[in-house]
Amino acid sequence: MAEARTRFAPSPTGPLHLGHAFSALTAFDRARAAGGTMLLRIEDIDSARCGLEWEALIFDDLAWLGIDWPHPVLRQSARLPAHAAALDRLAAMGLTYPCRCRRADIRAALSAPHAPVIGPDGPVYPGTCRTRPMDQAGPDDAIRLNMQAALSRLDALPAFTETGPSHAGRHALVRDALIETVGDVVLARRDLGTSYHLAVVVDDAFQQVSEVVRGEDLFEATPIHVLLQCLLVLPSPGYHHHRLIVDEAGKRLAKRDDARALARYRADGATPEDIRRLVGL
Repeated sequence: MAEARTRFAPSPTGPLHLGHAFSALTAFDRARAAGGTMLLRIEDIDSARCGLEWEALIFDDLAWLGIDWPHPVLRQSARLPAHAAALDRLAAMGLTYPCRCRRADIRAALSAPHAPVIGPDGPVYPGTCRTRPMDQAGPDDAIRLNMQAALSRLDALPAFTETGPSHAGRHALVRDALIETVGDVVLARRDLGTSYHLAVVVDDAFQQVSEVVRGEDLFEATPIHVLLQCLLVLPSPGYHHHRLIVDEAGKRLAKRDDARALARYRADGATPEDIRRLVGL
C-alpha cells in the first residue's frame, strides 16, 4: 500500500495565524495517525506578494508547533514548466481559450436584470471570449477552461471521497452544476502563467498526495480539481475539508489579523499545547 501523504501548502505572504495552525496540525495529525507523512509545499507563484522573510517565519512557526516534514521543501515557483505542460495538454484537447476580459467587463456583462451566480471564483464567467481560438492568445490574456467542451469529453463524470465533518461521503460531479455554478474557470492568470486550480492539481499528483487536508471554504473548488485530474489522467486523492477558525464576529481569520499571528503568541509566552487548545485540538 502506498504511504499516506497529506500536505500543508501556505503562501509566504504574511504571518501564519491560528487558522493556519489548525490546518497544519490537522494535516500532520492525520498523516501521523495513518503512519504516513505530511509534506510542506510553499505556494509562491505570486512573486509580487511573496517574501523570503515570511517563508522563514513559516518554517519557524511549524517547527515550534512540533511539526516536521521531509526536505527539501517543494516550492511551487519551481513547478511552472510542469503547469505550462499541463495547460498545453488541455489546449491540445481543444479545451481552453484566451480571455481578454477584465473584472469590470465581467461585472458589466453580468449586470441586471438578474443577479450573477456566484461560484468558487466569484461571479460565474458569462463566456464572452469562448469562441476565441488559442492562436489569438496574447500576453495580456488569461486562459480559461471551456467547461462544456471539457465535460463533453468524458463518458462518465468522476466522483471523490470526502471525510471532513461537514460534507463526509462520496460526491459525484454534476454536469449542470459545473456549467451553471462553476463555469469557465481561469487556468492561467495573465500575470502568473498558471492558477491555483491548475497548479494545485499538478503539484498534488507530483507529490503523490493521498489526502488533501484544507479548509471547508475550498470544498466548492474540489469538483474543478477532480475534473482536471480526470482530464489530465492524474490520480485523485481523498479530501478532508476541516472547519474554519473564526474571530468573535464569525469571520474567517486573515493574514492581516496580526493579533492572532502565531509569532505573536510565541512572543507572549504561549506553548504549542496552548495553541492546540485554542483551536480545539
